[in-house]
Amino acid sequence: MRSVMATMIFKRIRFILLPTLVISVTSNCVEPFEPKTTIFESVLVIEATITNEPKHQEVFLGRTYKFEGEGPVPEPNANVRIVDDMGNEFVFQETVAGTYVSTVVFEAEADNEYRLLVTTGNGRSYASEKRTLPSAAQIDNLYAERITHDDGTDGIAIYVDSFDPSGRSRNYRYEYEETYKIIAPKWVSQDLAVTVPGPDVPLCAVEVVPRENEERICYATDYSNSIILENTNELEEDRVSRLLVRFINKDNYIISHRYSILVRQLVQSNSAFAFFETLDEFSNAESLFSETQPGFLSANVFSEDGTNEKVLGYFDVATVSERRIFFDYDDFFPGEPLPSYIVPCLESAPLVQTIDGACFLSVMVENDLVRYFGGNGGNGGNGGNGGNGDNGDEPGTVEGPHVVVSRICGDCTVLGTNEVPEFWSEE
Repeated sequence: MRSVMATMIFKRIRFILLPTLVISVTSNCVEPFEPKTTIFESVLVIEATITNEPKHQEVFLGRTYKFEGEGPVPEPNANVRIVDDMGNEFVFQETVAGTYVSTVVFEAEADNEYRLLVTTGNGRSYASEKRTLPSAAQIDNLYAERITHDDGTDGIAIYVDSFDPSGRSRNYRYEYEETYKIIAPKWVSQDLAVTVPGPDVPLCAVEVVPRENEERICYATDYSNSIILENTNELEEDRVSRLLVRFINKDNYIISHRYSILVRQLVQSNSAFAFFETLDEFSNAESLFSETQPGFLSANVFSEDGTNEKVLGYFDVATVSERRIFFDYDDFFPGEPLPSYIVPCLESAPLVQTIDGACFLSVMVENDLVRYFGGNGGNGGNGGNGGNGDNGDEPGTVEGPHVVVSRICGDCTVLGTNEVPEFWSEE
């Protein structure tokens, strides 16, 4: 998983490296256009934040990509190390392209100075400024409330409170990961399988078989994709109160059954906070067309080859506190209908063969496009073959013998995993 910072950096790169745009203007109308990069520079992007958590730390390396490109380009085959002033060296190994994980578990310690060293596959070397671990502050409270958002939307707000009585933390950044239960609304205990043609088995035949895998209940996890910052320098106390880290519309299907959010609070240095604050400003798409364009986003990682080569990114050392909460939809919207599923779940009864004799339903089954929902009784009913809902009037008007739904409606693994997370609780 690429971190929030890397996501924001790559988003901003689409604007930093787009010095020339051509917009066709006729009279007072601006015609639609497809922006293209006229000048492009391949720049190394580094994202590395080590924390006081004992774990395998991670470093992300990538390359800038053109505005019209498909996405970030990972930087493979690099040599990545972190060293401290006590003579310790922590080696990182590439796990997937562009992602480097420490070979041992370690944690940043107070008073030690840490430095990132990178040598890319082409032999170029880079080093960061030295960084030390800032003060620690704990999350005091993480809680959810039903509110009406500023735009009039009804939903759930996730707030965080924090307090450092020593007054030494001051600079805070927040990340979260949210995990939610998914229940496939059109799941039944049977499915369709294509049968092998033979003397007694016609071409295109399918049969109803028991489900082999758990595909009704799954769990999905999403990660924050924005920069959430708070600074208490202007306050009398080093206190964060009712900081909104997440708002979820009541119609969002992710809170339909059970929802959990883990919020991480990172205490940063003044320079790190300033970097993220600038990055947040740069990542605003509106800045592309603003009258005042910010310059190149300065990093604290530099080329060691005696050149003025540009590098994007930041090496940070941060203290972390985290907290998790769970809630159900009914906790805040008792008696109200659940949000609609992520897609409409329409039922149909496709023909086994088309008029010209080509296989139809079996091709859909072979390509994993549909899930069985019941037998087509000829009048829109389930035909007593395991359906668990009202089919309406459509299936009975079609010749196919089986009622099916799109896979996403009968198989939750399209959206998540059927493995229950270790931290999950139903209490």
